[in-house]
Amino acid sequence: MRRGRRHRPDCDAAEEERDYSVRAVERVCLILNLLQSSVDGIALNEVAQTTGLPKSSAFRYLWTLENHRYVERGEDGNLFRLGLGFVGMQSRHLEILRERSHPSLNYLRDEFGETANLGLLDGDQVIYIDIVESRRGVRFAASRGDRVPLHSTALGKAVASRLPDDRVRDLVKHTGLVKRTANTIGTTEEFFEELGRVRRTGYAIDDRENEEDGRCVAAPLLGTHLPAALSVSGPVSRFGLAEAKKVGKALLEVASGITTNPVSEQRTGE
Repeated sequence: MRRGRRHRPDCDAAEEERDYSVRAVERVCLILNLLQSSVDGIALNEVAQTTGLPKSSAFRYLWTLENHRYVERGEDGNLFRLGLGFVGMQSRHLEILRERSHPSLNYLRDEFGETANLGLLDGDQVIYIDIVESRRGVRFAASRGDRVPLHSTALGKAVASRLPDDRVRDLVKHTGLVKRTANTIGTTEEFFEELGRVRRTGYAIDDRENEEDGRCVAAPLLGTHLPAALSVSGPVSRFGLAEAKKVGKALLEVASGITTNPVSEQRTGE
């Protein structure tokens, strides 16, 4: 009878100690960890120095990640930061955003008597991440975690106004432009016309487009790279268009003072 090979424990130990890491993946992880540590963004030189890569190689890594939306560049094109693909992973930034926005939501609610909201793009819809409800008996108020479309809400329009046009087209192509009311935008062309108005004025208005008896005004947050916006919503019976425009101007001032940069000072409208 033939005897089988004897088991050698030292072989198992050697197998466990063997390094199976992939150098390219390690570099990607190092780059992403570096970007995760910064809110404002990282310059190409710093990425190259930290990773030990030549600038040309560091740029190719960043360019590839950017193509897959895991990295994006700032408006000046010189700073790189985490892209929309990592929004769900930026829990610390989201926590900071909520903390620093909440006093502004309280201010807006007290100043105008209507519900104030903070929304964030999550996938192809906007999710409510903080709400300060109106103290009035009749009021408009969603619940934290509720999701709303881009095309029919002020929050959605405000967020979309800060996204690249090709990204917006991809989102509305995926979701469609569902008619929520008779006033809901029904075509992509109309939606981009509306986004043009939002970009000119700085704020968005939902005029009975998502709810028959609701009106809402929103402004994007410019002090953070997260795709977020503040809004004020109320029933049309007391929240007229003239009041909505007044709220829009106030939102511009309040939203411009909210930042997720730890070294920046926050303006809360007080």
